[in-house]
Amino acid sequence: MVRPLVDGILVLNKPQGVTSMDMVRMAKRVTRVKRVGHAGTLDPIATGLLPICFGQATRLMEYLVDGRKVYRASFTLGSATDTYDALGEVTARGDASGVTREDVEALLPGFTGAVTQQPPMFSALKHEGKRLYELAREGIEVERPARDVVVHSIDILGWEPPTVELEVACGRGFYMRTLANDLGIALGCYAHLSALVRTSAGPFALADAHEPEELEAAGEQWRELLEPPDAALARLETIVLEPAAERHLRNGQAVSVPAAGVYAKHLDERRAYSTAGLFLGIVRFSRPDSMWQPEKVFALSEPSRLAPVV
Repeated sequence: MVRPLVDGILVLNKPQGVTSMDMVRMAKRVTRVKRVGHAGTLDPIATGLLPICFGQATRLMEYLVDGRKVYRASFTLGSATDTYDALGEVTARGDASGVTREDVEALLPGFTGAVTQQPPMFSALKHEGKRLYELAREGIEVERPARDVVVHSIDILGWEPPTVELEVACGRGFYMRTLANDLGIALGCYAHLSALVRTSAGPFALADAHEPEELEAAGEQWRELLEPPDAALARLETIVLEPAAERHLRNGQAVSVPAAGVYAKHLDERRAYSTAGLFLGIVRFSRPDSMWQPEKVFALSEPSRLAPVV
């Protein structure tokens, strides 16, 4: 029996102690769908929101990976570890008894905005074809070029020395473990990440997430847990194409939607739908010729609940 194609996004609440790929393997086993991928790695110590994309939704993972994410993180002051988190070996200790909440607050603006970070050695980045964490386990440390990252905001949620709890909103490529290590150095007492929860990613919030046990128990009804592929693009405005324009777009041709172009800036993106409510893809506006160029075109067979009412 040939299983029907499945397109959609499963928002899971990853438990502590497993990897993001463990969750993907579990999803493949339960659903028996092969085309599956996660949108944004969570370390084993972390819990929280992990979007898993199925079928054509995998083509939209970049919008989730690149999108804004919010974390709730606990940093323990007074010791540093080789992994920058509580799973590593302690490499240095310091006296955090004199550190105050005001001391931490005074330093946070320096870690906010467009900043640079050096990735930790215990990371999945590659050096000459080998994962950094593999080299770290062999006792090898290599140069890691600093990377530009964006931190939208950092707020203190709790202060119970030697632990400070922060809420951090950030962009792609940000390492919470590195923030813990760098903040500890700046405070002069060392620190490491002791707990981490991702509370939102792109349009999804932790309240939207399903527990792995819920997926396991869903049986053949697991598809009911899926969000439509275009849920990843909820931040984009929409346009609706008449049948003739729909045919052109499906053939990879630019289309004209005069009313939608009036308020569009050059290179603005939109979600495109058919009059029947099918998600057709992502289009980008070309101001010089007032045409919508196809960015990604999809071939979905069911109307989306996110389609605008015509």
